[in-house]
Amino acid sequence: MWNAGPVPDAQSDEDNLQRITFATDWKAQAEHGGFYQALAKGYYAKRGLEVQILPGGPGVNVPQLIAGGAVDFGMGSNSFIPLRIVEAELPVKAVMAVFQKDPQVLITHPRDDVTSLEDLKGKPIMISDATISAFWPWLRAKYGYTDDQIRKYTYNLAPFLVDETAVQQGYVTSEPYAIAKQLGTEPQVFLLADNGYPGYATMVLAPNSWIEESPDIVQAFVDGTIEGWYDYLHGDPAPADALILQDNPEISQDVLTQARDKMIAFGLATSGDARRLGIGAMTEQRWGMFYDTMAEAGVYTDDLDWRAAFTTDFVNHGPVVPEGAGLKPR
Repeated sequence: MWNAGPVPDAQSDEDNLQRITFATDWKAQAEHGGFYQALAKGYYAKRGLEVQILPGGPGVNVPQLIAGGAVDFGMGSNSFIPLRIVEAELPVKAVMAVFQKDPQVLITHPRDDVTSLEDLKGKPIMISDATISAFWPWLRAKYGYTDDQIRKYTYNLAPFLVDETAVQQGYVTSEPYAIAKQLGTEPQVFLLADNGYPGYATMVLAPNSWIEESPDIVQAFVDGTIEGWYDYLHGDPAPADALILQDNPEISQDVLTQARDKMIAFGLATSGDARRLGIGAMTEQRWGMFYDTMAEAGVYTDDLDWRAAFTTDFVNHGPVVPEGAGLKPR
């Protein structure tokens, strides 16, 4: 069992800002845009925080970094992460969910015999090892997929590009654009969230010690992040994009632009409960739905304390930007 250390003593520079390290789940990308916008536009600084964003990558275990005290806060990619934290008895939980919709998709070439997720039953599908214990059980339970359909996905698009019958997983903001650029035609994209998949994504994780002993700092980080995301999606994304390109020279501006457009078009951050409760919203009902769905699919035991995976104390304060209005930070 992990035991996170106590909240560090206030670390301040000459401007008396509390220093915070925040670990992301992957290399800098548009899907992290709101965090970078909050940094670039001073939304953290005006709340007394000096935030350093530490990009992740393959093999980075964000919950263990937080629990071990290597970073202060971190990103949880999907709803499985906080529940696995409970299983591992790590003293960490989710304090906000940026995306109401998990961006996971299944992708096919244009084809007449597939017009829905249901049509993919029985067809080979390339998925990653991690997916086998993530959203694959939901696909099995809802659509009758079977494990003999599984083909290994190694995050290389080449097998998909050369096989017109291929099906693979991806992020709605990423792989479809890369595939379209190489094929010269748009692939078919099926967003799991628009077909009932109940998971959140891009969550902020915080150690229990910070939540209990320094909730004002957690609230400041959450509020700065919320303002950053509203600004990134509704305002000029250029400040965040500049920092993202600096942190990840391998990415290009066209990739950032299309990803932001997809986030807006699919309502990843602003749909569902966020319409009423604001970006970052989480509800016990939605978490319970996710847990029940996955427990029924055999992913979790019936006695898991799923409520220990999150707290809604720092979110659900209402939208910062009312529909049709200009940017009005809270």
